[in-house]
Amino acid sequence: MEKSKKYILSESEIPKKWYNIQADLPGELPPPMIPAENRPAKPEELLKIFPKSIVEQEVTRERWIEIPDEVYDIYKIWRPTPLVRACRLEKALGTPAKIFYKNESVSPAGSHKPNTAIPQAYYNKIEGINNLSTETGAGQWGSALALAGTFFDMKITIFMVRVSYDQKPFRKTMIQT
Repeated sequence: MEKSKKYILSESEIPKKWYNIQADLPGELPPPMIPAENRPAKPEELLKIFPKSIVEQEVTRERWIEIPDEVYDIYKIWRPTPLVRACRLEKALGTPAKIFYKNESVSPAGSHKPNTAIPQAYYNKIEGINNLSTETGAGQWGSALALAGTFFDMKITIFMVRVSYDQKPFRKTMIQT
């Protein structure tokens, strides 16, 4: 009998917390920079462009961050994503190691990017921000944020690179939809 190549957790096994790697680093990560002044940004300066809950997560060293129920319920639409064994890669490398990858193409936007776009939209929405804008290159991030905006009834404005806008009609249509 052939070994399994795809593993899928049950919905009840979706993590309820995000892991924060900062808790296990030997030192602190450098803070975001203020480019015009070439200096580290203070948390209060980040509040000009991010909601307080996102800034708090950026600077915390807590190991686990609770996933809000509203975000968790949306994740359940496509998560858990399949864990797939890369047998052909193992063979090509001639390795005895077992190599796996997460198939994030099963998300509504076709990538891993909704995993962060959904909470970013959520945290903005609960702090009273109803309009978001962003840029996107090939359209994956724009698709993810546009999707997130629909879940939280937000106005999302996407600025897409011209060449992608012209050459990727599927992404453009997904964003517009």
